[in-house]
Amino acid sequence: MHTLSEQLHATNMLISGGSIVNAEAVWDHVTMADRELAFKAGDVIKVLDASNKDWWWGQIDEEEGWFPASFVRLWVNQEDGGAEPAEGTSEVQNGHLDPTNDCLCLGSPLQNRDQMRANVINEIMSTERHYIKHLKDICEGYLRQCRKRVDMFNDDQLKVIFGNIEDIYRFQMGFVRDLEKQYNTEEPHLSEIGPCFLEHQDGFWIYSEYCNNHLDACMELSKLMRDGRYQHFFEACRLLQQMIDIAIDGFLLTPVQKICKYPLQLAELLKYTAQEHSDYRYVAAALAVMRNVTQQINERKRRLENIDKIAQWQASVLDWEGDDILDRSSELIYTGELSWIYQPYGRSQQRVFFLFDHQLVLCKKDLIRRDILYYKGRIDMDRYEVRDAIDGRDDDFNVSVKNAFKLCNKDSEEIHIFLAKKPEEKIRWLRAFHEERKMVQEDEKIGFEISEYQKRQAAMTVRKVTKQKGEATRRYQVISLFFSSLLCSVFSSLFTLPLTCSLFLLSTPFLNTSTLFMKGPRLSVYSVSRNVQWIHVFSLYYFHFKCLSAHT
Repeated sequence: MHTLSEQLHATNMLISGGSIVNAEAVWDHVTMADRELAFKAGDVIKVLDASNKDWWWGQIDEEEGWFPASFVRLWVNQEDGGAEPAEGTSEVQNGHLDPTNDCLCLGSPLQNRDQMRANVINEIMSTERHYIKHLKDICEGYLRQCRKRVDMFNDDQLKVIFGNIEDIYRFQMGFVRDLEKQYNTEEPHLSEIGPCFLEHQDGFWIYSEYCNNHLDACMELSKLMRDGRYQHFFEACRLLQQMIDIAIDGFLLTPVQKICKYPLQLAELLKYTAQEHSDYRYVAAALAVMRNVTQQINERKRRLENIDKIAQWQASVLDWEGDDILDRSSELIYTGELSWIYQPYGRSQQRVFFLFDHQLVLCKKDLIRRDILYYKGRIDMDRYEVRDAIDGRDDDFNVSVKNAFKLCNKDSEEIHIFLAKKPEEKIRWLRAFHEERKMVQEDEKIGFEISEYQKRQAAMTVRKVTKQKGEATRRYQVISLFFSSLLCSVFSSLFTLPLTCSLFLLSTPFLNTSTLFMKGPRLSVYSVSRNVQWIHVFSLYYFHFKCLSAHT
């Protein structure tokens, strides 16, 4: 029986002997490290070095780099183009580990479903063991050493860079321990690993925090790497832990790739699991669970990418009071205009409402510029429940209502009533409130929240945008003041002329001009029918004003 290391050695002997060793990508490999090789599922990679069991060096077209061995199926093609098993190996099974001898399987296609299921099971077990090694290297090789250097790192920096990697490490060790118990070493195809995923399904939500934090980690690392001291420090950590030659950001990407890989592995396992197999329904359920986990993680990541927009919206609202929106909320769920009555016998007020998770914000439009909003308060949705209101006379408010609903305080008798213009609008609001409660419950389940670092980054973005808008506004005001003065000067000069001159300036051969006369201190126009000259003078200066202001 040949060991895996012996098979890898045999593969490298083929490479060094001039044989062309190709591998087909089973899954996408997304990379952020300069020395990693990115590829899509189905791509063919030329393997140049397979001496390390975890990471190989390969080439696609003119690009070379490191890639995870577990992401590919290996084939060995001789120079004549035929596909043959590597020298010194047993029979080969489609690029997976042969469960009977723990060797690399190269070349020949699948013989039966049980054998293929055994291959997939072995691949899952192999990748899990390798992944545990990566997590251990990050926690002990990097994080532990960083904590010793208080002169280089503070707690906030380490939290941003490594996130909850230690929690993930502890969870994965427990998960792999249970997988090993379910693994049938003699007949891998009989292994029942589906229940293991279902038992640990809630634990996978800890990846949400890590994935959401990953972009901030990359940004923080990028800033530190501008200093040569940090480059040398991280390289020394890698060498001390005897890790492969990949930058630290490549290692930190591994958990993000791993959580996205689970649905792909389970889908392949389900494909080769017969419906009468005892593990079939568990694998199907596990696949649905892991797809939901990855989908929700992507959704949370999208929400975090929108926090800058929420912060900018708040900065645009005038007379803001109290806490920032981002202190409690991360998603705008619905918005619209409603009539609002706060207390019995109170008058109805028209307001614009913005429903976020945890809170409903009330704003009032400016009377002249309808795009300007004034802050008028907020309602804590955690303390209120939504109730439908029947059309007709309302007993609480003693008023006739239509298309209405209420927000009732759970701890007091405080009630707010809202009236929509159409029944369809009321239905949309009720759905939005239901979605808000569902989102809050899901966030509580997985512990989703916006970090202080992300809030600070959003605040910095808002200050930058606000400063740019302030400069543009000042330029606009200067231009506006100039042209306002110019227009006043032109018209006042026109009206100080003798009446005959004024009539001459305002007349054209095809125009019937009205009579102008003074009434008290104001100039009045009586029965102006087609005063095109007036419109022409005003439009000319207004056009110049708009053109100049647009360039600012």
